[in-house]
Amino acid sequence: MRTPPNILYLHSHDTGRWVSPYGHPVRTPNIQRLAEEGVIFRNAFCAAPTCSGSRACLLTGQYAHSNGMVGLAHRGFSLKDYSQHIVHTLRRRGYWSALIGEQHISKRPDIIGYDEVFKIPTTRTDDVVPVTLRLLRQDHGRPFFLSVGFFETHREFFNPSSPKEANYVLPPPNLPDTPETRLDTASFYESISSLDRGVGAVLDALDETGLAENTLVICTTDHGIPFPGAKATLYDRGLGVMLILRGPGGFTGGRAIDALVSHIDVYPTICDLAGIDHPTFLQGESLLPLVHREVREIRKAIFAEKTYHVAYEPERCVRTHRWKYIRRFDPTHPTPVLANIDDSPSKDLLLAHGLAETLIPEERLYDLLYDPNESNNLAQVPSCQDVLEEMRSRLDSWMRKTNDPLLEGPIPAPPGAELNTPDQISPKEPTITA
Repeated sequence: MRTPPNILYLHSHDTGRWVSPYGHPVRTPNIQRLAEEGVIFRNAFCAAPTCSGSRACLLTGQYAHSNGMVGLAHRGFSLKDYSQHIVHTLRRRGYWSALIGEQHISKRPDIIGYDEVFKIPTTRTDDVVPVTLRLLRQDHGRPFFLSVGFFETHREFFNPSSPKEANYVLPPPNLPDTPETRLDTASFYESISSLDRGVGAVLDALDETGLAENTLVICTTDHGIPFPGAKATLYDRGLGVMLILRGPGGFTGGRAIDALVSHIDVYPTICDLAGIDHPTFLQGESLLPLVHREVREIRKAIFAEKTYHVAYEPERCVRTHRWKYIRRFDPTHPTPVLANIDDSPSKDLLLAHGLAETLIPEERLYDLLYDPNESNNLAQVPSCQDVLEEMRSRLDSWMRKTNDPLLEGPIPAPPGAELNTPDQISPKEPTITA
């Protein structure tokens, strides 16, 4: 039996696809190198655009309402069954596992199931990298699964090293180009550069130790960027993630794959590479048929959800290559849940110009071919009613197939969970207890 590959899971906060391999003008030479040596998935999406939900979906191979992580772990939400975390499946194949840095799926990391959890002062690159390098230089005598989580590019950002850099950046396309948004964007870019330096140090250590050839590197993030209209939304700018894999199994050559893929597809891919039967609870599809050019698509659509971020805001969506349909399930709150938007200079600017009064329709339909920025809702356009009905049906079928509890009504938070109310402005305002 062949030796299973090592698995190195590198993940960041809030980066979306804002790295150079996806065409953004940011300094990420190490992530660029990884893409040029591996395989980049251009249409990769998280299954839940929140910090805990997205990671839980990747690490259990299930949608958030199936694995239970419909809110934030540090505010009291949890997995239904931590034995479904991938480290338990890998242990049965002889893997040793360790957690370094950010994890975000449990208040108590020791209950997740890692063989070793490293306690460090912060989860920024300066503290995460030295422990990771030391661990990679040890001989474990068996294959490993290392989760290396960086705080970058979560707020709060450091200021850019030179204030003049804000003069030469362009804010995300859904935001106005103003001094406030430019400075916010420049600070974000600085955090991306810090993330890239951390990734580069880890990649160099793989080369130095001779581990690179038999190590599958998975480089991704939890969800979209921490700006209004992105993180914690079901727009592509909230769901779209970098996903770059390099290593054994065909993940080489600098290929770009345009098929729709989801974070929940990573777990079955690892199982296939490690020679493990898929657990029956998996809801994803292996990426290997795409990588081996056996098929052009592994799914016709991706699905995603939001129930809680810091406040209740239930939404579900389905996305094909051409169309996006989003349904909002709380008609009592037709305006933005402002606490679910990270505080920032960009948010302050929009608040000063009426963000709180913006109306959000119960249904949104976007033609992504002609409207990739998802700004023109076609749900009420007569010529689009057949598409609307088809997308409604797709979403309803997925919710029923996966036993989404939202079909039965509002989903309560677990007892003791800390929540903001939908009418609060900031996630830093006093919380209530469920």
